[in-house]
Amino acid sequence: HLAKKFTAEHEWILIDDGVGTIGITDHAQSALGEIVFAELSELKVVEKDTIGSVESVKAASDIYAPISGEVIAVNQELNDSPGLLNESPEIDGWLCKIQISNEDEIKDLLSEEQYTKFCEESH
Repeated sequence: HLAKKFTAEHEWILIDDGVGTIGITDHAQSALGEIVFAELSELKVVEKDTIGSVESVKAASDIYAPISGEVIAVNQELNDSPGLLNESPEIDGWLCKIQISNEDEIKDLLSEEQYTKFCEESH
C-alpha cells in the first residue's frame, strides 16, 4: 500500500512495498527559489544521514535520508533538468528511491496534516 510521509527537514517519502521514493516538498522548493543543481549519492544510508544536496540561485541545502536503507535509484533527469524540482517537486522531481531496511522508522515521520501544521507554526 502507498503511504506518503514528511520530515521536519521538508522532504517527502512515498512508501510503496518496501521502497521509499524521496523528494523535497513544495514548501522547500518555494523557499529555495530557482533550483539550478541537484546532487545525490548512491549508497547505503541511515536515517538522518545527508544523501545529497540541492542548490538554488539563493542557497544550497542538504538533503537528509528520511529513513534507513539502500539507495537503489537516482532520478537522472535532474542532471539535465534541475528545474523539475521547482515545477513538479512531489511528482516528476523525485530525488532517489531507497530500499527500506527498517520499517519501524516510518512511525517517526510526519503525516501530511502534521507537516502542514509544522510549516504553519514555523512561520
